[in-house]
This record gives sequence, C-alpha cells and structure tokens, in this order.
Amino acid sequence: MRILYFDCFSGASGDMILGALLDLGIDIDVFKKELAGLKVDGFDIAIERKVINSIAVTDVDVIIEKECTHHNEHHHHCERNLADIEKLIDDSSLKDNVKRLSKKIFGEIARAEAKVHNKPIDHVHFHEVGAIDSIVDIVGTAICLDLLKVDKIYSSPMHDGTGFIECQHGKLPVPVPAVLEMLRDSKIPYITEDVNTELVTPTGIGIIKCVASEFGSMPQMTIESVGYGAGKRQTGRFNALRCVLGSIEGKEKNDDDVCVLETNIDDMNPEVLGYVMNRLFENGALDVFYTSVYMKKNRPGIILTVLSDREREQELVNIILTETTTLGIRKTIAKRYILEREIKYVNTEFGKIRVKESCLGDYKKYSPEFEDCKEVAEELRIPLWKVYDAVNKAILTFEERNTDALQ
Repeated sequence: MRILYFDCFSGASGDMILGALLDLGIDIDVFKKELAGLKVDGFDIAIERKVINSIAVTDVDVIIEKECTHHNEHHHHCERNLADIEKLIDDSSLKDNVKRLSKKIFGEIARAEAKVHNKPIDHVHFHEVGAIDSIVDIVGTAICLDLLKVDKIYSSPMHDGTGFIECQHGKLPVPVPAVLEMLRDSKIPYITEDVNTELVTPTGIGIIKCVASEFGSMPQMTIESVGYGAGKRQTGRFNALRCVLGSIEGKEKNDDDVCVLETNIDDMNPEVLGYVMNRLFENGALDVFYTSVYMKKNRPGIILTVLSDREREQELVNIILTETTTLGIRKTIAKRYILEREIKYVNTEFGKIRVKESCLGDYKKYSPEFEDCKEVAEELRIPLWKVYDAVNKAILTFEERNTDALQ
C-alpha cells in the first residue's frame, strides 16, 4: 500500500504543503500543465530549489500581477466567495477527483470562517478562500496528490506558535480563530511551540484535515522519497514541512476493514439522489451505488449503499441522514481484499498512456486509466474504444514478448 506522511514539525501552510509534495520528485512541467486546466489568469508561479539551515527545500511562490491590488479588481481577484470558487473549479478542465478534493478543502475552510465571523457561508468574502495564492495552493495540492497516486495519508501532530499576528481582520491571537474552529471536533493533535508567530494557517490545516485519515507518529514503512517545502516566516529554527512517501508491506497491503452503510428509500426525487452521491464522494466515500428494489405496498425504490473507512464514517452518516428522507441506516463491517496497485505507462500508437497494474504474487492484470484515454480520444477526435484497444494491444505485446512497453 502506497502511503504519504506529512511531518508538520514547523506547522503547515498551503505553500509549504505544495512545495513538499513537489519536492518528492513530481515533474514540474507536468504539474504546471495540469494546473493550467484551472484557467485562471493574473498570476505566475515560481518553483525554486533553495537551501535553508543547510537543508535543500522547494520554495513555491505565487506571484500576483499588480492589477490584482487595484481597487476595481480587488473583489474579482482577491475576495471570491465559496460559490465563486466552486464555479471556477467546475468550469475548469481539472480531473474529477482533483475537483472533488479541491472543493472539499475550500468548503472546510469556508465553513470555519463563516462560523467565526457569524455569517452565512455564501456571504463570507475573505482572503483564505478567495485569494489567488490560496486557490493555487489548494488546487495544486490536489493535483500533486493525484499524480502521486497514494492509497492512504497520515499526518504528525500539528505544531503551532504563540502570540498575535496582523491580518486583514486586525490583530488576532495564534492560533487564529478559523484554525481553532477546524481543530474543534477533529482528531488532529495540537502542540504549542515557543515560537512567537503563526505556524499553522487556515489553508494548511484545511488541507491536512481533509486529506489525512490518521494522526500521530510516522507508521512503519519502506521509504521511497522525502520532500521539504519551505516556509516564509523567520522562526529561529528550520521552517519547513516534510513529506515522506513510502509503502507498507505485509497484511495491511492487501486487506482492509470497511464500513458498509445502507438505507432503503422510496420517496425521493432522483435528481436529489444524484446530488447526494456527489456529496458522499466529495467527503471521502470509497464507493457509492444505488440498487433498484420493490418495497412495501409494492413501491419501487432504491437501496443506497456507501462504503467508508472508519475515519469518514460519521461524516458520511450525517450526510445521508440530512440529505435524504431516510430515518435510519444499517451499518456492517466488512473485510475487503485489495490487490497491490501501481501506475505505469504503456507505449501506444497514440503516445504514452497510464495503466493501473494490479498484482497478486506473480499474477498481474492491467486496467487503462479512463481519464488518460478520454483525453487522447477528445484531442484526436477518435472513438474512445479505439484508444482502449490500442492500450490493450500494447499490454498484450508486453506480456507476450516481455518488452519494455510498460514503464
């Protein structure tokens, strides 16, 4: 099982997280090409290798064009609300899973800011959700996690400083209210350090809260790569965030416990059911599906089935109970067996295309990545099945000749 560990010994901010993920070895050109799918102008992104405290790090700096600071452009560029952000993401050409994770993180931050400012969520205009640098940090993080193809994410306890900081809302105590609100009712351990400044930003804690499923010391694993993302503040110590990418061997790699949540529904608009499915996926459901059934009084209905890990269970239960007409949910714990998975590339007549290689001992099987095949089909204006056929043909050639077709 491929895992990622966030080591937040000096807190977490959006640019630190993005820098550490890129420092793991992600191709910068590939990253920038994916980020261009956001279709937002008014900024440039500088990604630079630096040395801090004798340690090599990656520093990410989002450079805002000068016109963004002009009064007549301030709202458009710097104070978008959550609805503006979600439309921006929905209208982009980003991958669906990148869109889902990005909107989930923005939603988490927006809910916290709405609570502390005592405003409806759609009335909140504030820097952490609306500014271009936060948009790039959050969407960029979602892109990196998609490129890394990790199965599970862990995080260390969150280390923060003390004192006060100046921000657009005035002089606020550390942790700032939005950070403290996101820590409330979370499983994130919080540690105060003797550093007189903010170490954890709302963007940083929002990302970590939405992507990490467990918190504590680094799990036992085989380490593949280590990345460091530079912080901007002078703290008197090594100010960076460390990411460790690796794998867990043994039993945990191919079997797992999941929660199966089910409920019967016969009195809901199908359009609303589609919305419910999207919400469940956005909030971490492993799978969601509907089964047609006949219920009491011969009414046609559906069974809603949701697969969840233990960490996301309660959040998904709350969505089902509030978004559907059901009065109750059945829960069972099931064990699932998972093949080892690895993303590889296959050479086809249409270029390199990703495939998912699944293994059980010496047995291997391959599955073309739909998004890659779709992109090729749309770009070349050919039927999707032709791309699939080309991928399967290349895989067959590899298996028969044992060539280097898969990389």
